[in-house]
Amino acid sequence: MSDLDRQISLLNKCQLIKESEVKDLCQKAREILIEESNVQRVDAPVTICGDIHGQFFDLQELFKVGGACPDTNYLFMGDFVDRGFYSVETFLLLLALKVRYPDRITLLRGNHESRQITQVYGFYDECLRKFGSVNVWRYCCEIFDYLSLSALIDDKVFCVHGGLSPAISTLDQIRTIDRKQEVPHDGAMCDLLWSDPDEIESWGVSPRGAGYLFGGDVVSMFVHANNLDLIARAHQLVMEGYKLMFKDTLVTVWSAPNYCYRCGNVASILEFNEHLGKNYKIFEAAPHENRSIPAKTPMPDYFL
Repeated sequence: MSDLDRQISLLNKCQLIKESEVKDLCQKAREILIEESNVQRVDAPVTICGDIHGQFFDLQELFKVGGACPDTNYLFMGDFVDRGFYSVETFLLLLALKVRYPDRITLLRGNHESRQITQVYGFYDECLRKFGSVNVWRYCCEIFDYLSLSALIDDKVFCVHGGLSPAISTLDQIRTIDRKQEVPHDGAMCDLLWSDPDEIESWGVSPRGAGYLFGGDVVSMFVHANNLDLIARAHQLVMEGYKLMFKDTLVTVWSAPNYCYRCGNVASILEFNEHLGKNYKIFEAAPHENRSIPAKTPMPDYFL
């Protein structure tokens, strides 16, 4: 068994690997991710997933419902860390799978894959608690900077964590962004990771304090200009697991069931077959006996 397979086996049991192994894993991941585009091409069939937020045992439920990687081709739309109790194990498992099966799993950047946000919402503190230093947090943050900003499935389905930007009308404009940086406070890269659809005309001010609200007319223009069938995104809690908007040209997919261990929502994944036929799979939080929850339960009240 290779070192990497051993690490995946440990991480699959929610066990940590050594700090030196994390450093090595991140270095290997960087070599793969640096070659990927800001609009990473992905072939169907593929299963797309929304926010995970460190809910490791619910990620295991997702793999039970959707199939194991590499048997199933996966695209995760960001927000791997923060809020849940197992952000370290969750992100390292997905990263190890990326290194082991680079063509079978695509990882996009979410607004929580950021130094600033992770210092507030849990990942920084978790790394410090579990490793006794901030080195692992630092290695992971460096990798965050290399994650793709979006993906394009068979030239027809555009996948992004948050949404659209008034600074972007074509996919080519996304391709020219220098993504290898901390998420900025404004501008195109920020908007892709922070914006939300809403029942408004044109653009609106986002209550999140970053990105924009955008209406169906904006989506219609973007879809038409880029010859798309669908925009798929995550970023917003949906109680039913997924939500279609604007005559089914945009879908929000949410993959963290019982979010923050208290929201009571179901989660979903979206399977595309080789003809881009869609199948939503709904799943619930892992049964109580299948998860271990640490005694200390730090839970910030504010939802991003």
